[in-house]
Amino acid sequence: MSRKTTRLEDIARLAGVSIATASRALNDSPAVNDRTKQTIWKLAKEHDYPFRRHMPAGPIGAQGTIALVVPRPQGREGRLSDPFFLELLAGVGEAARERGCDLLMSHISPANYDELSGALNTSRADGVIFLGQSSLHSAFNRLVDADHRFVVWGAELPDQDYCSIGSDNISGGRRATLHLARLGRKRIVFLGDLDPPESMQRHRGYLDALAQAGLAVEPDLIVSAHFEVESAEATVDALIRRGVAFDGVVAASDQIALGAVRALLHAGIDVPGQVSVIGFDNVPFSRYSRPALSTIAQDTMKAGRLMVSKLLDHGGADVGAGRSERVPTELIVRETCGG
Repeated sequence: MSRKTTRLEDIARLAGVSIATASRALNDSPAVNDRTKQTIWKLAKEHDYPFRRHMPAGPIGAQGTIALVVPRPQGREGRLSDPFFLELLAGVGEAARERGCDLLMSHISPANYDELSGALNTSRADGVIFLGQSSLHSAFNRLVDADHRFVVWGAELPDQDYCSIGSDNISGGRRATLHLARLGRKRIVFLGDLDPPESMQRHRGYLDALAQAGLAVEPDLIVSAHFEVESAEATVDALIRRGVAFDGVVAASDQIALGAVRALLHAGIDVPGQVSVIGFDNVPFSRYSRPALSTIAQDTMKAGRLMVSKLLDHGGADVGAGRSERVPTELIVRETCGG
């Protein structure tokens, strides 16, 4: 069928529903269940049915709409109150505004392939950005076969078929650790949750740097901590009370690093005199903390532009199968490590 010949009656017939049900589904009526909506929106897209004429006009006549969907939380993913995610949202928002697009934050929090597919097929948006991979790597690979337009913020993983945009986490973790090693630190803690893909890659960079610096990997210096100030503070406090000796901390995020600094200062340990600390993200509070936090910066503005351009500048190709890209990281030296 062509766009000129496809009618509402055709969509209803293909879906096996009444014309009234098809119309309500295209208008996102709560009277139609999600499974039926998903089927009808998918058919409308596949057959170039001009279904957007059924939708209410946007307030300012946007050139398009991009939906943001956050998968079920794992580690820091899904925590929109996380300062880094607020920076990332700002990057996407600025890029969308530059392109004359509206930005829609979805209430959906998918946890499996069916829910990811539903988020795509029932969305009014022209494209979807998934903020975080969670444990859905295999599910995203399956989505590519369905010719959906989407891009994922997250790590690039082995055997990946979908397009992801993310920071060069391995290089960032390596640079942070090597900087502390150059300062003469010998017992450097890696502090962070090792399950999320991005944190796992930062840990890999840490291990690479230890090998490059000729430092031994010591299991008691690899310490799990959630992406929260309070969790990191409690973890480092417990490390100090157990008598574990260390003179440096590489944290998987700025929030974790700030928690580490708080625990060290409360214990009367000088930062950076006795222990140097470096975070990851360069969120705004890092430069205003006391002492000011050294960190690895992620370019959220560039990341936002890349994700938006992957959706809008696809040239007719399937975005989900597009080329993934890594955003460079930068070492920002402040008071918590010096040098």
